[in-house]
Amino acid sequence: MDDTGQPPPPQTTRSFARSLHRRYALFTAGVVLFVIVLALGERAGWPRHGIGASFLIATVLIYAAIGLLSRTTDEAEYYVAGRRVPAMYNGMATAADWMSAASFIGTAGVLYLQGFAGLAYILGWTGGFCLVALLLAPYLRRFGQYTVPDFLGARYGGQLPRLIGVGATVLVSFVYVVVQVYGVGLITSHLTGFNFEIGIFVGLGGVLVCSFLGGMRAVTWTQVAQYIVLIIAYVVPVLWLSVNQTGSWVPWLSYGQQLAVVTQREGELRADPRELDVQRLWAQRADDARRKLADVPAAMVADAERLAREADRLRAENAPLAEIQQAERGLQRLPRTVADARAGYQRELTLADAQSRPMAGIAPQTDPFAAVAGASTGSPESPPRRNFLALVFCLMLGTAAMPHVLTRYYTTPGVASARRSVGWSLSFIVLLYLCAPVLAVLVKYQVFTELVGTSFGALPDWIRRWSKLDSGLVSVQDINADGILQLSELRLAGDMIVLAAPELGGLPLVVTYLVAAGGLAAALSTADGLLLTISNALSHDLYYRVLNPRASAVKRVMLSKMMVLVAAVAAAWVASLRIAGILPFVSAAFSLAAAAFFPALVLGIFWRRATRAGATAGMLAGLAVCVGYMIAGLPAARMWLGLSPQPLRWFGIDPVSAGVFGVPAGALVLIVVSLLSRRPGPAESSLVEQLHQPVPARHPGTAASPTSGL
Repeated sequence: MDDTGQPPPPQTTRSFARSLHRRYALFTAGVVLFVIVLALGERAGWPRHGIGASFLIATVLIYAAIGLLSRTTDEAEYYVAGRRVPAMYNGMATAADWMSAASFIGTAGVLYLQGFAGLAYILGWTGGFCLVALLLAPYLRRFGQYTVPDFLGARYGGQLPRLIGVGATVLVSFVYVVVQVYGVGLITSHLTGFNFEIGIFVGLGGVLVCSFLGGMRAVTWTQVAQYIVLIIAYVVPVLWLSVNQTGSWVPWLSYGQQLAVVTQREGELRADPRELDVQRLWAQRADDARRKLADVPAAMVADAERLAREADRLRAENAPLAEIQQAERGLQRLPRTVADARAGYQRELTLADAQSRPMAGIAPQTDPFAAVAGASTGSPESPPRRNFLALVFCLMLGTAAMPHVLTRYYTTPGVASARRSVGWSLSFIVLLYLCAPVLAVLVKYQVFTELVGTSFGALPDWIRRWSKLDSGLVSVQDINADGILQLSELRLAGDMIVLAAPELGGLPLVVTYLVAAGGLAAALSTADGLLLTISNALSHDLYYRVLNPRASAVKRVMLSKMMVLVAAVAAAWVASLRIAGILPFVSAAFSLAAAAFFPALVLGIFWRRATRAGATAGMLAGLAVCVGYMIAGLPAARMWLGLSPQPLRWFGIDPVSAGVFGVPAGALVLIVVSLLSRRPGPAESSLVEQLHQPVPARHPGTAASPTSGL
């Protein structure tokens, strides 16, 4: 990539790779030097928000500069980065594209809360890339073109499979991008002190500069830089906490001793009389919330009368002004409508019910398939082993069918480099996945041995700051009024584990903000890829392939840029509603992707008899079963539709794993309808044969053409 962002001509492929090595080595050194300078500034007394803002401004400016240098209106460059991305750098960009806010923020959090059960995410996501390498990436690269709906349209013929592919791509990618934008808002507000909604739109500017100006070319080179930032940010606190706790610089080999302490401490907390007393008080609050929900109007009246009496009593006793004002604010904050009151009582019930369980619902770290209340649906009756295996299945097949991941393998020079690229992707991703279980144990050790048992007056400042930002992330309540923090009086959401780890472990402030910058890089990199996938599906597959085949390349690229803007604003609005936590929400996207795409893609590549009618019926059936089961399994969705709140459970499977039903349904319908319909035409049959032809040998220094392998 030269100073104008243009990739080199084919004959300079090797020098291009050497240039990339030099540039990104200098970038890595610059990141390290930048962190050292801010660390020295912290020691010199620089203010907290100044350091946080420096991380935000510097990283976003770097990403924006890469986007500006890589701006383009060329069709091949915009959609697939000119198909010249070396395998290693495509693997790095894919890793950044893949390691989203869910991976960076959520993986260690789910391992902290669910223990062994959280390994389902690591196993499923890792296994998914094995399926990509074996079943999809080489064949899609040999096919060429730009998008997954492109393949569906060419393989099955006609416009209907392409249109369904467009709809499924937009649905899956939009669900996933909302999660990334949520992470952007969370981290940006942490770095700057802005409120959550403003943080979303501030961080979103960094997303738009890259994907709006340069498409896949800008996104690719930005994602390589973002991977470097995020992996440094993830590894540093793991190493530092390990050295502080065990004295070892190799935490993967030494964290077992901390795990033994955590296991012992779990047994002590389960039997602690003070913990049992707090759990009993939480259970009473849960019962109160249930009674209020049984008659919401009467409960509203009773709450108003109780708070009014409390305010009158404080005034009569000439209590401190702060206490009187607090009681008056409580009276003013009472919900004005029955719907608002019901929602508030439901939140009280959910919180109290979770906190009333042993260890506040946190699963024992080493117990296989321990039941985790509220892991995804709030239902403790879900069979743990069955849901573990179902989630692994959905995440594996969803990973293999995720459109924004598959699109990355269109950018390599040829088929062989696409396969190597998957290997590089998995290598870079494994670095983070090896750190996540270690970080979860180190943080749990810190919470169980250092934080629990602290007096409320001596609680660290980060608890107050985060609870002020969002009480759903961090909150403490002295339920038994003994002035000492019990584990059941602490609510620490999974989304907080990684972000709070440095402060919880007493690390320098600069490490806290380095982690936040890494999380921002993870969220921005995935959001870039997802927004580009949505916009390309709408501009290339819908507008150009279906509505206006005569549209010029420049017009298509400009439309794609406009779609990036529209999708980003829509995702920001939905994320501002704070619908769900990061990991459960993103898991739903994988079930949808698996049900919509996996049978149609794999059978389309390996089964010549698959037909247009079969693919159309199979994709629709898979999506219908998946979406239907999710809606039927979520109490909130059932109530919104006027159904009974009792959720539907087939074999006890949680809604996030709906793909375990959608994929077999889609595959079965595809096979049956294909066998009952007319055989594919000559063009479709010829395409399948071409996908399985050996790759023609070529000189190592020769660059591949955009349709290499066909």
